[in-house]
Amino acid sequence: MVKPCWRIGAGSERSKISPTKIDGLTWYNDLGLHAFGEFSMAMIQANSVMEDQCQIESGSLTFNDSTVQGTFVGVYDGHGGPEASRFIADNIFPNLKKVASEGMEISEQVIKEAFAETEEDFLNVVRKQWRTNPQLASVGSCCLAGVICNGLVYIANAGDSRAVLGRSERGGGGMRAVQLSVEHNANVESARKELWSMHPNDSTILVMKHRMWRVKGVIQVTRSIGDAYLKRAEFNREPLLPKFRLPEHFTKPILSADPSVTVTRLKPQDEFMILASDGLWEHLSNQEAVDIVHNSPRQGIARRLLKAALKEAAKKREMRYSDLKEILPGVRRHFHDDITVIVVYLKPQLVKTNAWASPLSIRGGYPMYSTS
Repeated sequence: MVKPCWRIGAGSERSKISPTKIDGLTWYNDLGLHAFGEFSMAMIQANSVMEDQCQIESGSLTFNDSTVQGTFVGVYDGHGGPEASRFIADNIFPNLKKVASEGMEISEQVIKEAFAETEEDFLNVVRKQWRTNPQLASVGSCCLAGVICNGLVYIANAGDSRAVLGRSERGGGGMRAVQLSVEHNANVESARKELWSMHPNDSTILVMKHRMWRVKGVIQVTRSIGDAYLKRAEFNREPLLPKFRLPEHFTKPILSADPSVTVTRLKPQDEFMILASDGLWEHLSNQEAVDIVHNSPRQGIARRLLKAALKEAAKKREMRYSDLKEILPGVRRHFHDDITVIVVYLKPQLVKTNAWASPLSIRGGYPMYSTS
């Protein structure tokens, strides 16, 4: 039998990792070590309950007599509640390890199967709790996952979170932003075309509402994990509250959990990746974010990106950043979303040689503050 083990746990090297901290509505880990370099993580809450979750896992993965180093990064942007994003954070990485052991490799198909298993597991939870907790059928989450292994980076995305690579230009010409993820949001033309092609006879599959395209007039993302009431007709009925139910019956799932996966062979000029929820990209462009990382110290860089996004959010509402910081969760959602950002630095020589690093497992996003 193959027993894969992305060995994770407390080790003597953990003392080199900056401790995770909470400062008001912000959770952060300013600088730590993963298998191929350093990383920085930060999150800020805007909703009444923190709906984002994130994680980074790094260590060794063993197939028979072969051992490789790998780093897994996940950003889970929940909507309708935190239950789906928390479930993903608990389950997608164990599912990835399990599926990888069966295929004895990391591959695009292995990652897709890990998404599919996580989706099916969550729908089973919805089914088991249908009578006691029916609104769980209306909860979902975007899911962005990155895997660095064997000199490759796999980016899998279901939803509108985003992964961007910082690549140095030849001749000292600065840093170029290279988007690695494919987004699934109804306001992206390619996502609309895809949905129309899948539902050619449904004139209400996309509806313009408040100057934004929405699937069935209710949700912007076209792919997610969860949102059971938009995938299985068995959940689009009582006892789910009427405000969540679609008026018409459907047989074909409206949303999909199948991620778009890109595979990139890392080059010596690839210096870092930024993986973040839509809350960051709503206020910063790819190039703006890459320039901030490139021109700033590594310590606390994820928090610096958060601050830059919040300053832009305040500017759009013609208010001071200091005033925005005083707004409580719930009300704050009118100014910005929950934001999660992870910066993963890459050392080309380590990526190429599969260098060893101490085991690492960090989770972020459990409620820092609740108005309920």
